[in-house]
Amino acid sequence: MLKVIKSGMKLGLILFLIQSILICIDGLRDKKTKAAIGIVLGNKINPDGSPSERLQERLNKSIQLYRADRIQMILVSGGFGKEGFWEGDKMKDYLVLNHIPSQKIIVDNYGNDTEKTVVNSIRIMDSLHYKSAISISQYFHQTRTKALFRKKGFVNIESASPIYFEWRDGYSIFREFVAYYKEAL
Repeated sequence: MLKVIKSGMKLGLILFLIQSILICIDGLRDKKTKAAIGIVLGNKINPDGSPSERLQERLNKSIQLYRADRIQMILVSGGFGKEGFWEGDKMKDYLVLNHIPSQKIIVDNYGNDTEKTVVNSIRIMDSLHYKSAISISQYFHQTRTKALFRKKGFVNIESASPIYFEWRDGYSIFREFVAYYKEAL
């Protein structure tokens, strides 16, 4: 019995390592496609109302894509944070401060998690007749985000991630591994 448990643990570790490598490769690969809209997934707002460094990097990536004419609109999606701010509104403020025209920004303040962001984004894109999108988030988040879009019937989704790494990425990769299988079930 102990041998079976050890074999199962080894197999689980190998699966985790392989999938983690694939998640990283997928998230760091940018196919340089164009799309109607870029979707910036929300993250922490600092107590002073400014985006966290991680969120700033996502927003900066959307600015880069917009200025390179790879996206025509930017959708910012997040919820109401414990810091007392609507993430979407603060994300829009940051983009406007960085010279993105207000009319090119769509705010979704009800994207409290990845699945809600996906559902809300699809609803918004359907209403605007947008058929293509680029997900903008950290590299480890992209595989599951794109899988959720495809599961909900929106297949023309690609991704672009900021080149930003931090110590908590290891935890985040593990979390995405677990969340991927939770979504699959």
